[in-house]
Amino acid sequence: MTENDYLLAWGAYAVAALGCLLVWFRLTRWMWRYLREPLRLLAAVLLFSPTVVDPSNEEVLAPAIAITALDLLFDVGNSIWRAVADLSMYGLIAFALYVLFVAIRWPLARWWKNRRGPQPEPDDENAPTLREIMQREDGDYADTRYDQGGKGRARVEPRL
Repeated sequence: MTENDYLLAWGAYAVAALGCLLVWFRLTRWMWRYLREPLRLLAAVLLFSPTVVDPSNEEVLAPAIAITALDLLFDVGNSIWRAVADLSMYGLIAFALYVLFVAIRWPLARWWKNRRGPQPEPDDENAPTLREIMQREDGDYADTRYDQGGKGRARVEPRL
């Protein structure tokens, strides 16, 4: 494999991994913030952590998850432990930085929330229903198929 093939393969992998990460971001966007962010970080670590392929040639790297999967499936090499060690090391560093980020962000978010003051709670019990809102606007349910002159309109449009 030449240097250009190696760089082309890494470029194709980087584009595919970014696509997978974006899909993962879409899949986890509905979750609670403190569950969503560690899962996204875990996916990023799994997709973007490299490891050495051949111990004799330290310059050739490959994705650690790919090396782990290929060694488990085909039993071709003995670099599975190095790949798992690299994955765990990168994961530990990433999660330590994330915990530090959360430890800084949490007091700042609480300070910002307290600075804005208490927000009024919505009063759902006394909120008007859709029927009451429409009656207030029209007096009664107005027939939207006719204009004010009593002429029929060709289009029936929903009222918002």
